[in-house]
Amino acid sequence: MKSRVAPRGVAEKSKEPRRATPVDLRSDTVTRPTPEMRRAMAEAEVGDDVYGEDPTINRLEQLAAETFGREAAIFVPSGTMGNQIAIKIHTRPGQEIICEERAHIFNYEMATLAAFSGCIARPIAAADGILSWAEVKKRIRPKTYYISQTGLVSLENTHNMAGGTVYPTEVANEICDAAHDAGLPVHLDGARIFNAAAALGKPAAEITRKFDSVMFCLSKGLGAPVGSLLAGSRGFVEQARAYRKALGGGMRQAGILAAAGLIALEKMPARLCDDHANARFLAGGLAEIRGIRLDAKKVQTNIVVFDIGGTGMNSAEFSRQLAERNVLANGIDPQTMRMVTHMDVDRAGCERALDAIRAICEKN
Repeated sequence: MKSRVAPRGVAEKSKEPRRATPVDLRSDTVTRPTPEMRRAMAEAEVGDDVYGEDPTINRLEQLAAETFGREAAIFVPSGTMGNQIAIKIHTRPGQEIICEERAHIFNYEMATLAAFSGCIARPIAAADGILSWAEVKKRIRPKTYYISQTGLVSLENTHNMAGGTVYPTEVANEICDAAHDAGLPVHLDGARIFNAAAALGKPAAEITRKFDSVMFCLSKGLGAPVGSLLAGSRGFVEQARAYRKALGGGMRQAGILAAAGLIALEKMPARLCDDHANARFLAGGLAEIRGIRLDAKKVQTNIVVFDIGGTGMNSAEFSRQLAERNVLANGIDPQTMRMVTHMDVDRAGCERALDAIRAICEKN
């Protein structure tokens, strides 16, 4: 009887050690949908959402509106689309938008505020990314016919590139009240607003009630695979529906996505404090490593930004060496790194990341 021979390479491959799952700290957008989300997506009741006939989308939009105490909400494929639709509605071409200089709408949305709405940014540098009314007031343009006019104030909570910092509710409310008195609408880029709510120990509706519009993401922190929502008045959302279509965001049987979003919105905010605790643990460990500089006490949510100037490496080299040790992270600029904790990185994963960073810094 002939012996069975494995195809070339099979035996050798089976002896190779299996590499551990990477510790992926690049963003909280890298999470995989939970088994419950996958089941819900497979079983979702659907219809054509462009006709307003997808029952799962409708339930998600209703829940979002109720969660934020608004008249209506609309599901959009991405936070960028939600922000840009809001800018389009609130402004007219030739106006300025006041925002913090590291704001997502200014730095990471492909200059769409100019391309789509015909507006320019009036950025303000603010400590920890948190604007005050005193700073905003100084940038409002005078009512002179030959000067571009201020059309909108936009805040970001939490502030991504400032390290996940949180607006104190009284600071945000003062900006909204004073801006409204000046005749200006205020939009909130609340991509991670549930992280802010968890850090403040307050409902999302309470900390956002004075904004004219709120965008929040389901795929950052909450674990859904796709999607964001834009909430506001009924008339605002009716306009948003038209602009969503203009941007190519009119989806059909999108309830498959909304099914995961419902679970994200209903169940995932309660676990965000775990991510915050892991971020503080990570920051505390980083602060003790030679060549790395950060103030661990400033870490409020799930984002850790730190300076690697003392290591003698730039962020590209630092990231490359981390990847060799099965840890993934991104640089913000040549001297600054960002790490984001999330549901797919536990405390053991954070410890693995710290071990890798210690090894890199000791070697260099």
